[in-house]
Amino acid sequence: MKVKGKAIKFGRNVDTDVILPGRWMSIIDPQELAKHALEGLDPGFPKKAAAGVIVVGERNFGCGSSREQAPLALKYAGVRCVLAESFARIFYRNSINVGLPIIECKGIAASVNDGDEMTVDLETGKIQNLTRKKTLQGTKLPPFILEIISDGGLVENLRKRMKQK
Repeated sequence: MKVKGKAIKFGRNVDTDVILPGRWMSIIDPQELAKHALEGLDPGFPKKAAAGVIVVGERNFGCGSSREQAPLALKYAGVRCVLAESFARIFYRNSINVGLPIIECKGIAASVNDGDEMTVDLETGKIQNLTRKKTLQGTKLPPFILEIISDGGLVENLRKRMKQK
């Protein structure tokens, strides 16, 4: 399972309040949430992400509140994967729950510039910056998480498993 896209890079401590500002928390339609993804840092992000992008962060990406809507907004905005040096744990799990691929990778922030063409192999954790001709090794996702992501999130994964019984 591979994803490909242009990188959009952010700094450290990107919190859920800038990923999806609180004033949009009453929206339940994920397509509407997507229109406000990362507007706290880049109001033009949803247009940039529409073609499919890979978000790259530094340390502690997704810190702050535990709102599940933050990774959901990213996913529906067109984010194919989030790569960072480290993630807030609840953001990491919420991303998996909504089916948004997320991989930790030491050195990723220094190895990527905005607009670099990237590929990420979710099964092996291999990250390639095609523009800079660099390869990094991210955390390999276990098979059960890959299955959840492949199914589109935890709810869809559980629905599929219930049908199999």
